Amino acid sequence: MSGQATDQPPAGEPSTPDGTGPDGAGEVLLTMTDIVKTFPGVRALGGVNLEVRAGEVHCLLGQNGAGKSTLIKVLAGAHQPDSGQIRWRGEPVVLSSPVAALRLGVATMYQELDLVPGLSVTDNVFLGHERARYGFTRRRAARAEAAALLARLGHPEIHPDQTVGELSAAGQQLVSMARALAHNARLLIMDEPTAALAADEVDNLFRIVGELTSAGVAVVYISHRMEEIRRIGHRVSVLKDGRTVARDLDARTTPTADLVALMSGRRLDAVFPERAAAPAPEPAATGQPALLTVEHLSRAGEFTDVSFTVRAGEILGIAGLVGAGRSELLETVFGARRPDAGRVLVDGVPLRAGSVPSAVAAGIGLCPEERKSQALLLEMSVAHNVTLASLPAYSRFGFTDRDRETRDALDRLTELDLRPADPARAVRTLSGGNQQKAVVARWLVRGCRVLLLDEPTRGVDVGARAELYRVVHELAAAGVALVVVSSEVPEVLGLADRVLVLREGRVVHQAPAAELTEADVLDMVMEGSAA
Repeated sequence: MSGQATDQPPAGEPSTPDGTGPDGAGEVLLTMTDIVKTFPGVRALGGVNLEVRAGEVHCLLGQNGAGKSTLIKVLAGAHQPDSGQIRWRGEPVVLSSPVAALRLGVATMYQELDLVPGLSVTDNVFLGHERARYGFTRRRAARAEAAALLARLGHPEIHPDQTVGELSAAGQQLVSMARALAHNARLLIMDEPTAALAADEVDNLFRIVGELTSAGVAVVYISHRMEEIRRIGHRVSVLKDGRTVARDLDARTTPTADLVALMSGRRLDAVFPERAAAPAPEPAATGQPALLTVEHLSRAGEFTDVSFTVRAGEILGIAGLVGAGRSELLETVFGARRPDAGRVLVDGVPLRAGSVPSAVAAGIGLCPEERKSQALLLEMSVAHNVTLASLPAYSRFGFTDRDRETRDALDRLTELDLRPADPARAVRTLSGGNQQKAVVARWLVRGCRVLLLDEPTRGVDVGARAELYRVVHELAAAGVALVVVSSEVPEVLGLADRVLVLREGRVVHQAPAAELTEADVLDMVMEGSAA
C-alpha cells in the first residue's frame, strides 16, 4: 500500500490534483499528537495523530463511530482532549472553546448545519462576531460583506436579508461556508459538505475549495464518497476505533480496496452483494397484482403523473437530481403529503390519500432522508425508537410491557448487527449507520411489507453501507417490496432490479437496472432524454 502507517514519518510534499494545490511552502499548519478523549463508558479517541499543511485538502476517512466527529469537535474547541498535544504552526496551543478556535483561524462546517433558521443570511454569517462599532451593529456593512462572500461563492442571487429557513439545503450549505470565510479561516473543516448538493453545486463547491487551497488555506475534508476524495484530495488519514491506523496516503493513487480494509479491518471484495435469487416475473406476466401500485400521482410544483409498480421481493430504484421530486414522491406514497391527483394501492386496495395511519396499517414504512430530524427521537432510547410505530402492541390496560418491548427491539438490533446492540442506549450516541439501522428495525418490528428508503446511506461509511445493502437484499428475499431513492447512481444500479428516472418531477424512463449504465442514467437526469 502507498503511504505511511502511523509509526512512520510524514510523507513529503502533498500531491496537487487538478483544480486544487498547496502553496509553494506547504507549511505544516496543524499537528495533533496522541489525542485521547474519553466519555463515561466510551473511549472515543484512543490515540489520534494528524498533520495538516497549508494549501492542501487533507481527507479524513473512517467508519461511522471511528471517532471523526469527536476529533472535529476537539479541533473546533467544543471538546477538550484528556491527553495529547495540539500544535499550530509549530507552537503548542489549547483550543479552550469554539471562539478560541475561530480566533486561531479554525472554522468548522458541520454535516448537521448549525444555522438559525429564523434569522437572516447576514445574521447567520456574522453570528457571534457581529460587525459593530462603538456598541452599534453596522447593518449596512454586514449586508454588503455577506453579499460579497456569497458572490465569491458563485451565488449572488442569495439575498443577505433572506431568512435562512426559506433557503434550500444547498443554499444553507453556502451560508455555512460564507460564515467560515467571514472568519478569514486558515484551516477549514468540512464534514460531508456535498451530502445535500446536486452535481452542479458540487462542482461549484470544489471550485471554491480550489481557490481556497491556492490561497494557502488548509482544508480537512470528510466524505464517504471515494470519487470526491480522488477528485480534490491530496493526502488521506484513516481512523478506526478512535485511532489513526494510517496517515499521509496519496488520495489519488491509494487503492479503494486498501482504504476500505483500513477503515473496516477487513477487505470488501464486493460492495453490492449478489442477490440470492432472481426477482419474480412482472406482475402482468403472472396475473397477480403488484404489492405496491402508484397510479398517476401528482402534486403541484413537486411531481407530475408518476406511475409505477413494485412486487413482493423486488427493489425499485429511483434516480434523479436533488429537487427532482424524489423525496416528495416517497412522502406522498407514505401519506405524509396529500396528492392533488392519483392514488396509491397496496395489494390492489386504495389507501386514503394523505393519511400516514392508512399507509402504516397497510404495511408501508418510510426511512426518510433526514433521519435525525424526521425519524428519530434522539434523546430517547434505541428500544423506544425501534418500537415507536408499534406501541399499541406493547400496551395493555394503559401499561406498557417494557420487558417485551426491550426483547423485541434487541432481536431486531441483533438481526441487523447494530453496534452496540444496547436497547437502553440513547439513540443520539449511535453512529450514522447504526442510527439508520435503528430506523429500519422500527419497520421490521412493525412487520412492514413495503419499505421506502430515502437516501439510506447518506453520511454512512463504506463498511456500514455494505451491511445496509445486505439488509436490503435480505428484506427483498423475505418478500418485502422496496423502493430506494439515492443521489448516487452506482448505488441505484447496484441495488435495484428496476430503475425509475425522475427529472423535474416527471418520469423520463423506466427499465431493468441491468440494461442501464451510469452514463445512461446521468444523461437522462441531466438532459431529460429517454434511452
